[in-house]
Amino acid sequence: MRGTFIYYHRFPPIGITMGRYATVSAKVPVELKRELEELGVRISEVIRRALEEEVRKRKLERLLEELEEIRPLLASLPPEENARIVRESRDER
Repeated sequence: MRGTFIYYHRFPPIGITMGRYATVSAKVPVELKRELEELGVRISEVIRRALEEEVRKRKLERLLEELEEIRPLLASLPPEENARIVRESRDER
């Protein structure tokens, strides 16, 4: 029987909670790939960690930009109000 088969990992590595995977490809110089293979580097793991770190970094940058936008509003509030907001935020966790 001929057909197209799509393979999804059923059990992701420990610590990763995503349900499915997508394939991401990149072109690298042949010499670099050869060296990575000679050194036993698991390329997919390196790429996955680098992409996860990039997402973390960009989310942090976005959060800092949003903080800068609301900083004037926070500065205009009385100190007691800031303390109350912080307490409520901690209690929600």
